[in-house]
Amino acid sequence: MSGLRVVDLSKVLAGPLCGQFLGALGADVLKVEPIGGGDDTRAWPPRHGNQSATFLAVNHNKRSLTVDLKSPEGQRLVHRLVAGADIVIQGFGAGTAAKLAVDHDTLRELNPRLIYVEISGYGRTGPLGDEPGYDVMLQAFSGMISTMGEPEGRYARAPFSPVDLGTGSYALSGVLAAVIERERTGTGSYVEVSLLDTAISQMGYLAQNYWASGEAPRRMGTGHPALCPYQAFETSDGDLMVGVGNDAQWRRLCAAASLDDLLEDPRFATTASRVAHREVTVRLVADVIRRRTTEAWLTLLRSSGVPCSPINTLAQALGHPQVDARELLVRYADPVLGPVQTVGLPVKFDGQPRDITRPAPLLGQHTEDVLGELGLSPEEVRSLVERGVVAQGVDVEDGLAPAARDARGVE
Repeated sequence: MSGLRVVDLSKVLAGPLCGQFLGALGADVLKVEPIGGGDDTRAWPPRHGNQSATFLAVNHNKRSLTVDLKSPEGQRLVHRLVAGADIVIQGFGAGTAAKLAVDHDTLRELNPRLIYVEISGYGRTGPLGDEPGYDVMLQAFSGMISTMGEPEGRYARAPFSPVDLGTGSYALSGVLAAVIERERTGTGSYVEVSLLDTAISQMGYLAQNYWASGEAPRRMGTGHPALCPYQAFETSDGDLMVGVGNDAQWRRLCAAASLDDLLEDPRFATTASRVAHREVTVRLVADVIRRRTTEAWLTLLRSSGVPCSPINTLAQALGHPQVDARELLVRYADPVLGPVQTVGLPVKFDGQPRDITRPAPLLGQHTEDVLGELGLSPEEVRSLVERGVVAQGVDVEDGLAPAARDARGVE
């Protein structure tokens, strides 16, 4: 993507993640933020130094400029950026992009080769087309939450925002396809993704199961509707995830766990029969698993070819030698925070190491640089600052705006 420029007007998670991926692939990503607080996630706890950890997670490989998009002058500045850009990403509420003069029709008229990505909650058509979208609401609306939690317990939500993150990933795939299409035709594309489309897509094979069986998926804890035993079990000192995905693995589990007498029982002979007799299958396996330690089972089952895993904490997973071997965790130098660790692009090319080309930007850090690239003189930029059209960038020395730094008496 080197040589392509992205104007990222989005905020929070889905759009910023798409922009971050494009930056990781070499694009020059300009994050346009409102004057004052910038992206909403800049204010979210927890903090890494004086910056939001969530913001850091989805905004490296970008430059930041602050613009008042509600002002005609601010809109004209963004139009100048878009005229020379390849991709625009926006996730405004219904009608807001048009009010700010950054809607698809307006910007494509300025740049027919523009790839315009619109991210919404429920899509722009249909009875909910004007509704705002939030990850947890789409988890609820799509039926996702109805499938999560213990059978007799309360509902649970997936805490890592899978709908937002999935939407950002789908947006990336749409952009890449649109870039290839533009090479063929010379014209841009309108790429539309929504949290609803993502959430329903993520429920796809459960939907297929529902259409086939007529039974709605239910809460099963760590269990699987089509496989058994395929869930977490208590060991003598902790917990273990066991996943028997086929009949051959079942036979290997029985051999390793001294359950050979079950091999001739027709109730357990096939995946379908074990699912039909789930309760007794799980009970018999659980009775055996709890007799040994987690580590003992991991050693035995792995050597027997039975899928299994410890149930790690995040800290344990991040510290595992396998994650280290994948070189997935990348350290980079942040001009304010010093060394920062983050998760790199989850794709490798020809064995090359993953890299962070730019740290997550401070609010408006690159405003003057980007406006200079548009041909504005320092005097013109100063005038825009004085009139509130743009804001002076945050000082890299300590992450504070110059006025705030002066108020503290810092030289």
